[in-house]
Amino acid sequence: MFRKKFLALAGALAMLIPAQAMALQCVPYARQVSGVQIFGNANTWWAQAEGRYDRGSEPRVGAVMTFKATKGNPLGHVGMVSRIVSDREVLLDHANWSLISGRRGHIERNARVIDVSAAGDWSAVRVWYATIGDMGRTVYPLHGFIYNDKPADFPKADTVIVLR
Repeated sequence: MFRKKFLALAGALAMLIPAQAMALQCVPYARQVSGVQIFGNANTWWAQAEGRYDRGSEPRVGAVMTFKATKGNPLGHVGMVSRIVSDREVLLDHANWSLISGRRGHIERNARVIDVSAAGDWSAVRVWYATIGDMGRTVYPLHGFIYNDKPADFPKADTVIVLR
């Protein structure tokens, strides 16, 4: 009985939350689709991954692309590489990027991302922006890619670590 009342109350409260507040953010979506178990704002993922996950500058399917924080994007951004198109182009699954139907928070699958760095090292990219139906004009700096295979020395999920 308590459970039914609780669920009814929770459902009623959810209806009071503005639709924008319930928009899907990039971090939980990237965590869900990539399996990379990092929490916190996207601009912290690169540093948090150090020693926990392999990182690099080469895109791989399943890797998390990590965007640096910028003035226009102060929390950074993360998405998962879904396909390698060429050495300078990938497709990305991500959330909360384009304005679609006047709001953010949508999932975009297979969004085009192009490496525009002078050295071809994936340090700067342009991203498909559904709002205009074309590649965005902004160049975004990247930290790199977090690979979803954990280094061999990282504790397995069933390992218990006791901190004192």
